[in-house]
Amino acid sequence: MRTHRLATALGATALAAATGTAFALPAAAADGDAMLSVLHGVPDTTVDVYVDGELTLDDFEPGDLAGPLELAPGTYSVAITAADAEDDSEPVIGPVDLPLEADMSYTAAAHLDAEGSPTATLFTNDTSQIAAGEGRLTVRHVAAAPAVDVLAGGDPVIEGLENPDEQVLDLPAGTVSAAVAAAGTTEPVLGPADVDVAEGVNTIVYAWGSLDDDSLALATQTVEGMHSAPGGVDAGTTGEAAAASHGFFSPAVIIAAMTALVALVTVVGVRTAVRVGRENR
Repeated sequence: MRTHRLATALGATALAAATGTAFALPAAAADGDAMLSVLHGVPDTTVDVYVDGELTLDDFEPGDLAGPLELAPGTYSVAITAADAEDDSEPVIGPVDLPLEADMSYTAAAHLDAEGSPTATLFTNDTSQIAAGEGRLTVRHVAAAPAVDVLAGGDPVIEGLENPDEQVLDLPAGTVSAAVAAAGTTEPVLGPADVDVAEGVNTIVYAWGSLDDDSLALATQTVEGMHSAPGGVDAGTTGEAAAASHGFFSPAVIIAAMTALVALVTVVGVRTAVRVGRENR
C-alpha cells in the first residue's frame, strides 16, 4: 500500500510536468508524514525510477523535479535504471535506501559525483522558521566538478563548496544575481542567473551536470511555509508607497492629509468671512 501510494503520486506529478498541467500539491505534510521530492540531475540520460521494486517514474528526464509527495515515515528502497528497463535488476544507480522521518522534508537527487560517476544523495530540507522579511537560499553542489565558489555581485558569498555538500543562507527577501565559479576564482562557469529569494520560502538551487562535458545547469526547488509571525512581510516597497499600494494609509500619510485638510478649511473660512463682510458694507 505504501509503495502504491508513492508510485501513484509520483506518476501523477511526472504526467503533470510532461503535459504542462498544473498539479496542486500540499504546501506542508499532514501530521506524521514526510515530504519527498526527487531531482534527476544526471545529464543526457533518461531513466526509470523504481521504489521497492515497483516502477514509479517512467522516462524521467534530466533536470526534472517530481514532488513534493506526502509519504508515511519509513525506509524506501530506490533503484534508478536505464529508460524502459524490464525491471530494476540492473540499476545504473542504487538501490539506495531512503530513511524518511515523520514531519520532515527531503529531496532525493540522482546526480554525478565529483569524478563523473552516477550516484544519489538524500538531502534534508531546512524548514526551520525564517525571520520576517527574509527568505532562505540553499545551494547544493551535485555536479561533476571540483569545489566551487558561489558569487553574488562578483564577490564570493559561499566558498569551497564540494560535491555533494550544501550551504544554507538566510537573506533579505529579493532577487539575488548568483554565479558559480571554480573555488578561488571569479570567472563564472555557470551563470550569472537571477534567483528569487521569497519571504518565508527556502529556495534551493542545484548546480548539476558535468564541467568537462560542458553540461552544467541549474535547477531550482522551493519549499514554502516558514514564515515567522506576523506572517507575510512585503519586502518590495516601503513607507508611503507600500501603504498606498495595499489600499490603506500609513500614519504619516494620514497626519499629512489631516493637516492639509485643516489648512484648506481655514483658507476657505477666511475667504468666506471676507466675502460676507464686503457684501454687508
